[in-house]
Parts: sequence; structure tokens; C-alpha cells
Amino acid sequence: MILYYTGTGNSACVARQIAAETGDEVLNLFEKLRAGDHTPLHADRPWVVVTPTYAWQMPRLVRDWLRQTPLTGCREIYFILTCGSSIGGAGAHLKALCRELGLDFRGCAPVVMPENYIAMFKAPGPEEARRIIAAARGSIDAAAAAIAAGRPFPERTGGKLRSSLVNGVFYRLAVKAKKFYATDACTGCGNCAAGCPMNNIRMADGRPVWGDACTHCMACICACPARAVEYGGRTRNKVRYICPEDV
Repeated sequence: MILYYTGTGNSACVARQIAAETGDEVLNLFEKLRAGDHTPLHADRPWVVVTPTYAWQMPRLVRDWLRQTPLTGCREIYFILTCGSSIGGAGAHLKALCRELGLDFRGCAPVVMPENYIAMFKAPGPEEARRIIAAARGSIDAAAAAIAAGRPFPERTGGKLRSSLVNGVFYRLAVKAKKFYATDACTGCGNCAAGCPMNNIRMADGRPVWGDACTHCMACICACPARAVEYGGRTRNKVRYICPEDV
């Protein structure tokens, strides 16, 4: 079974392509994460978890969900992490997580997809994004072939300490919601609230209000149809990115 979490669509795109090659069932974790649903899941085939990379590790909200959700049946698990450039030492942390959960770690594969973290970086325009997605096909196909054949992903070593340091600083200093706000262009559509995996945005008098929980997935800012959501002054005039559904 393929479990995926996505903020702006990259991991959903990869999960669908893996499923097309392996014939596996696909489950979007959004509603489970949002509702804190830890109902046990069962699969007779290996588990495949597809997520973005947040500061060189799997997002903490997915890690914490895995810790609290029984996965029954097959004990083998693969991880595929989408990223803008690198996943650092994420695999070592996932291997340790699997030991903790009693799962058989079958490896972690990176897939470079278009950048979406516009709170710090720039997202590509539509043409460049499609070029990056097309170039990712080789990595996706290689991962799907390994899963279908029951082979582990190639081992990736190093970077665990660096990932730990970067991840710790990122969550302590950067992952906060207080800089998000809606400009006068806001139409009150509520897309930002509906698309928040942390259930951290509420609508008050037709305007979004951010709470204290945030994972910096960029869903609220990138999916706003009016381009009314900003993050301090860092996102002004920047391209918003949502993965095209027809790739």
C-alpha cells in the first residue's frame, strides 16, 4: 500500500506514478493527519511512504503519525522523499524509526521535484516545473521497479548528523505560522483553511486566521486562487507552485 502526504502536489504526483507501475493501492494521508486518525491499516504487500523533505528529513507530522498508527500485515516498508535538491541524511533517520517501530526498512529514495518552499526559496515557472517533473521520471521508474521486484533501494550513507542539526534549527526557528497573513485581495473562499493538514487555519469574518500549529507545507499560500496569502515580506511577487495534475 502506498501512503502519501503532500502539500502542493509533488508527492501525490510521485505516488500516483509509483502506483501505476506497481499496481498498489494508494491512500492520501491528508484527512488522517488533519483529524488525528490513528486507525490501524493493513497491507499484504510492502508499505511505501511518499512524502516531501522538510529540512533534510521526513516531515515530523508524518513521522509522529507513523509512531501512533499500527501498520499490520507486511513488515517491509520503503520511503520515497521528494525534494528540491537533496534529502541529506533522511534515510538514516528513517532506518532508526523503522527499528523503533519493528518495521523492515527497505531503503529511502530521493526524487527531485520543483521547489515549493517559497518562504525561503524561489519556485520555478510552469515550463521549468514541467521540465523538472519530466526529468524525475527516471528516479520514479527506478524506485517502482525495485519495489515491484522486492529489491531494497540502493543504500545511501552519511549526512545523519547534518540532517539532525539542520532539522532541529528549522523546526525551532522557522516553522511558525505568525508571519502568514492575507492581503486585501482575499475573497474569503476558505481554500487555505480547507487545505491545511494541521487544521491550523480558521475563517473569521471571511478572513483566514492562523493558529500556533504549522508545518510550513506552503499549501495555504500556494493554493490561494487570489494570491492573497503572504509570508512576511519573503513571498511578495514570488511564483506560487502547485504540481500540474496532467503530468
